[in-house]
Formats: sequence, structure tokens, C-alpha cells
Amino acid sequence: MTERIIPSASSLNGWRKSSFSNSESGSCVEVIDHHPTAVPVRDSKAPHGPALLIPAASWTSFVIALKDGLLTP
Repeated sequence: MTERIIPSASSLNGWRKSSFSNSESGSCVEVIDHHPTAVPVRDSKAPHGPALLIPAASWTSFVIALKDGLLTP
């Protein structure tokens, strides 16, 4: 799998906090839905930092594994 990095995540619009983020420990992941090539993912505590572009199929597999309890968020 080839991930790409966007050096400044703030250059993208439409970020939303993932429903799997834990607001109590400060572990917040943000994603952008409906991006044309992949799913951008960033740390909400570093909005101007980098973001990963994860291929949509890989992101879908990851989310399904979380929902099925195969991974611990």
C-alpha cells in the first residue's frame, strides 16, 4: 500500500472528527469524506501538520475491522 502525505493538512477543507476518536484522552483523528483520490487523515491537535492520504479501499477495511471489534481504537 502506498500512502501519500500532504505536508500541511490545513490546505484542505471539510475536516470532521472521526466517530472513533476519544475526546477524553485527547486522541482525536479527523478525516475528510468524499475526497477524490483517497481518505485524508490528520491529528486534530496538529491542524497545520501533515495528513496522510490513505487509499479508500484500505480505509474501508480499517473501519470495518474497528466496527467488528477486530481492532481496538
